[in-house]
Amino acid sequence: MSLGRDAGMASGSEAGPGVSEAGRLDLPVMTGRQSLREQVAQALRDALVAAEMRPGVVYSAPVLAAQFGVSATPVREAMLDLAKEGLVEAVRNKGFRVTELSERDLDELTEIRKLLEVPTVARLADAARVADFEQLRPVAEEIVSAAERGDLLAYVNADLRFHVELLALAGNAHLVEVARDLRYRARLYGLKSMSERGTLADSAREHLDILDALIRGDADAARRIMDHHIQHVRGIWADRPE
Repeated sequence: MSLGRDAGMASGSEAGPGVSEAGRLDLPVMTGRQSLREQVAQALRDALVAAEMRPGVVYSAPVLAAQFGVSATPVREAMLDLAKEGLVEAVRNKGFRVTELSERDLDELTEIRKLLEVPTVARLADAARVADFEQLRPVAEEIVSAAERGDLLAYVNADLRFHVELLALAGNAHLVEVARDLRYRARLYGLKSMSERGTLADSAREHLDILDALIRGDADAARRIMDHHIQHVRGIWADRPE
């Protein structure tokens, strides 16, 4: 999915200085059992995490709705949901602006993720749970495949599913919800540049390494790989475009 600040701009826009409407987003068709509001919200979260939607840019609900092929109402509702989560902020008579994360924000998110996820994953290490871990292997492989073909939104979606489903094995639903929220607040600014350099797949394979350590029942290795992986992701967060 690509996003340009100037591409697909509506003519006669009233956006002021430093403000623009959304460029063309390669958004998914809204189908399935989820409500349109839920589907739109999830698609936009993925675009935010992948840093396809940029901080400071104002995105118009009608413009996004046209790209989704739906009315503006579920898009506005979805954007209001994201505003409540602190991911965007409403701009009167314009649309919604993506909130920006500071370096301190990124450091704090990384610290919280390590405190939650590293010990939780290490405690899961048990060779007797091989079947549980093997069920996650297709998701880990999907992450690698998405990285290799440069599909950033598929990468983000599969990465989220892997970590959420892995943590869910610990049986703490509240922890899973907190971890999911932390990931929605992330901005993987460096995904595109890593994909272009051909190094994103290396990061993606860390998910397979985590599973292998868990299957061996090696808690120390699982802890070490998970800690490295989260710190690696912090580097991706920091790799902001010029």
